[in-house]
Amino acid sequence: MTALTRPFRGLILAVQFLTRIPTPQVRDFHEDDIGRSAFWFPAVGLIVGLAVAVPVELLSDRPQLAALAGLVIWVWVTGALHIDGLGDVADALGASHRDPARYAAALKDPHMGAFGVVTVVIQLIVKFVLLSEAASQDLTWVLVLVPAWARWISLALPRLTTSLQAGLGERFGGQITWPTITVWVVGLSVASVLTEPVLLVAIPVAGLIALYWHRRLGGVSGDGLGASTEVSESVLLIALVATTLG
Repeated sequence: MTALTRPFRGLILAVQFLTRIPTPQVRDFHEDDIGRSAFWFPAVGLIVGLAVAVPVELLSDRPQLAALAGLVIWVWVTGALHIDGLGDVADALGASHRDPARYAAALKDPHMGAFGVVTVVIQLIVKFVLLSEAASQDLTWVLVLVPAWARWISLALPRLTTSLQAGLGERFGGQITWPTITVWVVGLSVASVLTEPVLLVAIPVAGLIALYWHRRLGGVSGDGLGASTEVSESVLLIALVATTLG
């Protein structure tokens, strides 16, 4: 890493962890750097949102084609990281019967079962339909904020509930502070008020997801953070599209 890129070390690591986007190589990597990079997760969300919005805007006169292009870019640029977490969590929840120990054991199974496959397929269909609606309703550039808010939610969850097991979720949670969460919620709230205020629903959504994990399993795992990101994106897309219906 050069002297020019060193000030952006945390952002570069966050981009490396959450996306497939090429970045300068971090040579003097330390394990704690992963946790510290969590501050930049919403910024990476903005990058992902921009990558999705560009093809959707360019093909907006063909909404279904725009949606397909946007969805393919969304999956590719994130490396299906959160979709994989959603599938794993769906399988684990189906097998756990509200038992955290069985949930943790099911997460270790590298194979995806019926619950996971069905959930992933439904999620992709939901995103495709909602991206098509967004393209036809001239909501393209507001899409940039959706992945950013979703990653803010994953940033806030480790502070709103507890980490269910040792791993990345716990490592991130230990590095995330309330000032960090507040800085991003203020910035994203201002951007949403100026563009589409309905996206402020992300704030109560974060609380509801945290409450769900707390009541269902007593906390959230790393895969749970990924699944929560995917669910949050769909909820925000639904809210965004619903404002222009009728």
